[in-house]
Amino acid sequence: MKIRKSPGEIIFDTFNYIFLGLLCFTMLYPMLYVVFASFSNPIKLMAYRGPLWRPLEFSTEAYKLLLSYPMIWIGYKNTLIYVIVGTAINILLTTMGGYVLSRKNLKLKNPVMFFIAFTMYFSGGMIPTYLLVQSLGMIDTIWAMIIPGAISTTNLIIMRTGFHAVPDSLEESARIDGAGDWTILFRIMIPLAMPMIAVMILFYAVGHWNAFFNAIIYLRSRELYPLQLVLREILIMSSTENMTTGISDASDRFAVTELIKYAAIVVSTVPILCIYPFLQKYFVKGVMIGAIKE
Repeated sequence: MKIRKSPGEIIFDTFNYIFLGLLCFTMLYPMLYVVFASFSNPIKLMAYRGPLWRPLEFSTEAYKLLLSYPMIWIGYKNTLIYVIVGTAINILLTTMGGYVLSRKNLKLKNPVMFFIAFTMYFSGGMIPTYLLVQSLGMIDTIWAMIIPGAISTTNLIIMRTGFHAVPDSLEESARIDGAGDWTILFRIMIPLAMPMIAVMILFYAVGHWNAFFNAIIYLRSRELYPLQLVLREILIMSSTENMTTGISDASDRFAVTELIKYAAIVVSTVPILCIYPFLQKYFVKGVMIGAIKE
């Protein structure tokens, strides 16, 4: 049966669609501008004023300069290692920690949760953390990029809440059949929490992909630099004329430098954006975790 809308509902829906359309445009246009600018002719781009709806005289000059730098491929390789290994360790530890803290018969659970939540508001600071990493022998190793942030307190609490929402009857039935904690965790809890775990994978992976501060502090060897640090190095080199030595005119050199910045944004952003469509369907399911009680 078709339900007729009142004039008030039609007006509300119209303004709602207009508002959401403007909101989407506000978020999408800056991304499109960067992409169009990165494929534009640098001279024409610098002289152009106003909104940019297409590349100005299609050119791949910025990408040629950017991708000709040998360190960028080393940065990609290192970042992929940090993302894959780091995210695997993150998910393993967060899942195990969330399962343990969700058990009702865990002794001293409340004090443990207090100390875990305490770290969300107070920390030892950068210098004590650096001294700890140094004392563990992780300076200038890949573990300095992975271990210090192995568990996110926020994600751990979300994981614990998700496991709490699983009906107790499932665990009781499994224990009657002789299942232990490991079997319950990997055969029952994790399959039921896959939407939540998929969201955690995205959060952790994005964090590792964008990580650069730890690399600045802990890494000394350029062979261990992640992509973000390599791109920072490229931007510094382009601004100091090291990557644009073949261009004699100062204004042309400045234009190419600006174009390299746009290309660097695209190179560092597009790969991680490609992951989102594969995990998008899990967000709706993840929101519902804990909404239904037995």
